[in-house]
Amino acid sequence: MKKKQSNLDPKFIAEIKAKILKEKNKLEQELAGFATKNPHVTDDYDAEYPEYGDKNDDNAQEVERYTVRKPLEIALEKSLRDVNNALSRMEKGTYGICKYCDEPIGEKRLIARPNSSACVSCKKTLTNEV
Repeated sequence: MKKKQSNLDPKFIAEIKAKILKEKNKLEQELAGFATKNPHVTDDYDAEYPEYGDKNDDNAQEVERYTVRKPLEIALEKSLRDVNNALSRMEKGTYGICKYCDEPIGEKRLIARPNSSACVSCKKTLTNEV
């Protein structure tokens, strides 16, 4: 089945795209501050394991720092994937179309959450907010 094409105003899409690109840059900078980009997997980073020394206190600090960074890495990677998926939908002309019901996503939702791939109704159903 062919995906429905977006009927959003090109000017609106351009404004949202600028926001999304700004967010993408911010996410990549944040990830680069404590993780290394995996050259073999798109949007994958590896949190760096710090090296403070060989003493027990040093090792405890290394483990503590890594366990703080790893969940942050995972959350930022997910956000980056969402950003890149939104940009991909823009290129395909399907940005603003719900991936579940194939209906338009409201502009207010896209302004509030530019990376959204689901309309409010479908998102509520998915998260049991009905």
